[in-house]
Amino acid sequence: MKKLLKLQWLSVILLSLILVGCGAKDEATTKEDITKEDQPIEKVGYKVKDDRGIEVEFDAVPKTIISLQPSNTEILFALGVGNQIVGATDYDTYPEEAQKIERVSNSVTFNSERILALKPDVVIAYTTGKDEDNLNALKSLEDAGVKVFAIQSAASFDDVYGDIEQIATVMGIEDKGAKLNEDIKSKIAEIQAKVKDVKAPKNIYLEISPKPDIYTAGSGTFQQEILNIANVSNVFAELQGWKKVTEEDVIAKNPEVILTTVGYTKDPEAEILTRDGWNSITAIQNKAVYYIDNDITNRPGPRIGEAVELVAKAVYPELFK
Repeated sequence: MKKLLKLQWLSVILLSLILVGCGAKDEATTKEDITKEDQPIEKVGYKVKDDRGIEVEFDAVPKTIISLQPSNTEILFALGVGNQIVGATDYDTYPEEAQKIERVSNSVTFNSERILALKPDVVIAYTTGKDEDNLNALKSLEDAGVKVFAIQSAASFDDVYGDIEQIATVMGIEDKGAKLNEDIKSKIAEIQAKVKDVKAPKNIYLEISPKPDIYTAGSGTFQQEILNIANVSNVFAELQGWKKVTEEDVIAKNPEVILTTVGYTKDPEAEILTRDGWNSITAIQNKAVYYIDNDITNRPGPRIGEAVELVAKAVYPELFK
């Protein structure tokens, strides 16, 4: 009887040890699995098509980058990988950290020797799609062994969203690209909600170059899309692209508001307000002349929501109080 009882207790102890062992194993496996899930999967051996139609192949996610366009630099910083940029252009001014990056381009030409010396994993370049000199220069970098990913200059908001998606894919952070696009669209939607009830959009004149060679933006431009979304009417919308206009043209259009992106002259608002012969314009009479940040409104990058907000606030300040 004692022997049988002893065997029963032994069976219970063995079963307990087995169950504890299984539990420990399951717990260890679970922790291991969770750890693996938390770790980002490093992309290897993938291809991304650039705007030349070339499928650029990457053995691994680039760790060092050269950016040859300010808007692409802003995109990289907005995606959280700006610290990986080792070379940029003279005009890369935003964010502030971008100003500390070594300059390898003036946005028109680039220093091939310095780019080669920096040995970047990828050059995020730009192309207009037609400039043979630019395309040949990029080809020379590729012939020297540099990986080049070219993005065509954005002409619309959809182009900007596409650029963000492309760059995020190159950098192996597609989820961050999708989130950034969602955030931009959300900001734009908030502004549209404030201006949508404006029944009679104000007529505005946008000046992008001052006297003596006055230029404005017409239809088919990035700036026109900003104006459309801000629910304002461009007095030169019948023009296509960036066009030179005369003072007489502007006076005849009689805009209610004048916006200027000219940031390289001293007090551009005062200069416009005091122009000879312009005192018959409604905007001049009401002193409705406003400077809007050149970088924000001219760069097709992640700050396009801010560009729309700048225009809407300048034209309809009462809607943003």
